[in-house]
Amino acid sequence: MLSGEAVVAIWNDITDELRAEFYAWHLHEHMPERAAIPGFRRGRRYIAETAATRPEFFTLYEADTMGVLQGSDYLNRLNAPTQWTRSATQGFRNTSRGLARVLTSAGPGSGGYALTLRFAADRAREATLIARLRQAADAPRIAGAHLCAVDDAASGTATAESQGRSDLQAPPGWFAIVEATDPAALAPILPDEALREAGATGEIIRGCYRLEYTRTKTAFAAG
Repeated sequence: MLSGEAVVAIWNDITDELRAEFYAWHLHEHMPERAAIPGFRRGRRYIAETAATRPEFFTLYEADTMGVLQGSDYLNRLNAPTQWTRSATQGFRNTSRGLARVLTSAGPGSGGYALTLRFAADRAREATLIARLRQAADAPRIAGAHLCAVDDAASGTATAESQGRSDLQAPPGWFAIVEATDPAALAPILPDEALREAGATGEIIRGCYRLEYTRTKTAFAAG
C-alpha cells in the first residue's frame, strides 16, 4: 500500500550523454533531498521492463497529504534547484509530472514491478474506478493497486526548477499503479476494455517498470 494520501509521479526519458550523471544525481542528491522534506515518506525509482514501455523511467514520491505537496518546504526546494539539478535535468526528455491525491490504495504491500496506466476519466465515475482497482488488488501475486487523481493547479505551478525546460509535457488527469512480484502477474491486469468500462476515456498509456531504488527516512539520516 502507499504510505501517504498524496504522491508526486514523474515519467521521463534521459539522453545517453547524461545517463551516468542522471544516475549519480538521482541516487546521491535528488532522492535523498526529496525524502528529507517534511511530510515526504518514501521515494522510488523504476526503469522500463519492456521495450514498449515509454518513457524509460518512472519515479514516485509518497507524501502525507496534498498540503505537503503545496506547502512551503517543497516549494522552497523547487525554487532553489542546485547546480547539479540544473545540469542533470538538461538531459530529461518526454517528462510528465503530476501531483495527485490518492483515491484508493489496496493490497498487502509493495512489489518489485509496477504497471502504470495514464488516462482521462469523468469524475462521476470515481467510485467505479476505485472498485475496479480494489478488485485488481485481489489478483494472484499482486502486492498493491492504487488510483490517483491529478491536481492540475498544483501540478502546473511554475517554479525555478521548471523554468526554461522544454521537456515538460502535460500530466495525465488520472493514473493507476499496480504493483506485483513479477511482470507476468501484471500482464492480464486492467486491460484497456476493462478500464474503459470502469470510466477511463481517451488514450490509455500503459507501462511496465522494474524497481531500481527506494529512499525512505531512517533513524540515521534526515532523508
